Amino acid sequence: MTTSTSQPGAAPDAVATATKAPGDESLAPQKTRIMGRTSYLAAWMGGCVSIGTFTVGSSLVGTLNLLQAVLAVSIGCLVIGIGLAINGAAGHKYGIPFVVQARSAFGMAGTKIPGLVRAIPALVWYGFQSWIGAGALNLVTATLFGFDNIVAWFIVFQGLQIGLSVFGFKGIKWLENIGSVFILASLVYMFISVINRYGDQIGANLVDIEGTWGAPFWSATMLYLGIYATMMLNVSDYSREHVRDTGPGLITTIYTMAILPVTLFMGLIGFMVSGATGTVDPIDVFSNATDNTLLLVTTLLFIAFAQVTTNVLNNVVPPTYVFMDVFKLPFKTSTILVGLLAVATFPWKLVQPDSAAGLQLFIQIYSAFLGPIFAVMVVDYYLTRRRSLDLTALYDKDGPYRGINPAAIIASLVGFAAAVAFTDLGWYISLAPAGLTYYLLMKHWPACRRFRD
Repeated sequence: MTTSTSQPGAAPDAVATATKAPGDESLAPQKTRIMGRTSYLAAWMGGCVSIGTFTVGSSLVGTLNLLQAVLAVSIGCLVIGIGLAINGAAGHKYGIPFVVQARSAFGMAGTKIPGLVRAIPALVWYGFQSWIGAGALNLVTATLFGFDNIVAWFIVFQGLQIGLSVFGFKGIKWLENIGSVFILASLVYMFISVINRYGDQIGANLVDIEGTWGAPFWSATMLYLGIYATMMLNVSDYSREHVRDTGPGLITTIYTMAILPVTLFMGLIGFMVSGATGTVDPIDVFSNATDNTLLLVTTLLFIAFAQVTTNVLNNVVPPTYVFMDVFKLPFKTSTILVGLLAVATFPWKLVQPDSAAGLQLFIQIYSAFLGPIFAVMVVDYYLTRRRSLDLTALYDKDGPYRGINPAAIIASLVGFAAAVAFTDLGWYISLAPAGLTYYLLMKHWPACRRFRD
C-alpha cells in the first residue's frame, strides 16, 4: 500500500483528516491515499464491467457492422479517459470529493442540484445490475439444486452488497483488485466462446453488412461514453484516494487502459450474440455461450461477481457522498439508504425484452444533464480558478460560496437545452454552450462577483 500525507492549500483543522479506518469516510480533504497506480488501474477495471455496456451493444445490432462497433467503443473509452483525468484533477490535488469540488461553481446550496443529478442514475444502475446478479445466482441454484427463487436471491444479493459497501474504500480497494484478474480472464474466455459458437452468424449478420459512419456511429460512441458520463462527473470521489505522484498523461492512460478492455469485451459480446441470435437478455446470452455445467456455473458466478465490483465502486459511493452532503448522514447510514433506494427503482422492469431500447433512451436523457455540469466544473476549475482552490472557503457555509451561483445554473440549463435539441449526440453538443455561457457570466455578470472573487 502506498500512502501520501502532503496536502496542497491551507485547510482548516476542522476539515483535516487522519488515517482512516475501514468505512470511516468523510467529505473532508483526504490526506491518506490508499491506492497506488496498479491498485487504481485494477479498481477501475473491476468497477467498469457494466451489464449496461452489454445492453448498449445489443441495441446497435442492425445499425453498425463489427468494425464500426469496435471503433465506437474505442472512441468512447478514449473520451472517457480524457474526461476522467481532466475533471479528477481537483480531487487528486486537493483530496476533495465531487460534492465539495462542485461548491466553487454551484455554491454550497447549489451543489445539491448536480449531486442529485448524479445520484439518480447511480441508483437506477445499482438496482438494474443487482437484479442481473441475482438472476445469475438464481440460475446457478436452479441448475445445480432445483432452487428457483429470484426474489429471495435479490434480497440476499442486495444485502451482501450493502454489507460490503459499509467498509468504504479500503474494502472497495481489495474487492476490485482481486476481482479484476478474475473478471478479465472470464471476459476473454466468454469472448472466445462466443466467436467459436456463433462465428458463422456473426460473419453473415455483423461483418458482411455496410453499417454507417454517419450520425448513428457517433451516437453509438456517446452511448458507450454515456454509461461512464456519471463517473466523469464524480471522478474526484476516486482520484482523492490515488497517490499524488501521477501526472495527467499517465493517469489518462490508466483510466483508458482500465476501461477499454472490459468495455470492449462486454460491448462486443452483447453486440455479437444479439446479432447472431436476437437474444438481448444477458443471462440467456452467457448461459447459451457455454457447453457444459461447470462452465455455465463459472460464467454465471462471474456475472454476479462483476455486478458487485461495479456497484460498490460506481453506484454506491457517488449517491452515498451526496446523501452525506445533503442530509448530513454518516457514511455507513448513507450506504444502507442507497442500497434500499436502489430496490425502489423496480429493476425487474428494466430487464424486460425491450429493455435495450429503454436503457438507450435513459442514457441519452441523463447524459443531457451530466454533460453541461461536467463543462461548468471544468471551466470553473481551469479557467476561472486557474487550478487553485481555497479549501477554507469550500468548507465555510457562511463564506463566499454560500447559497447558489446563478451562473452555473443558467449555464447548465443552456447546455441541457442544446443537448435536448440533438438528443443522439447530446453529451457532446452540450459542452460548448454550457462552458462558454458559464465563462462569460462569471467574467461579466456582477451577480457572480462573490463566487468569482
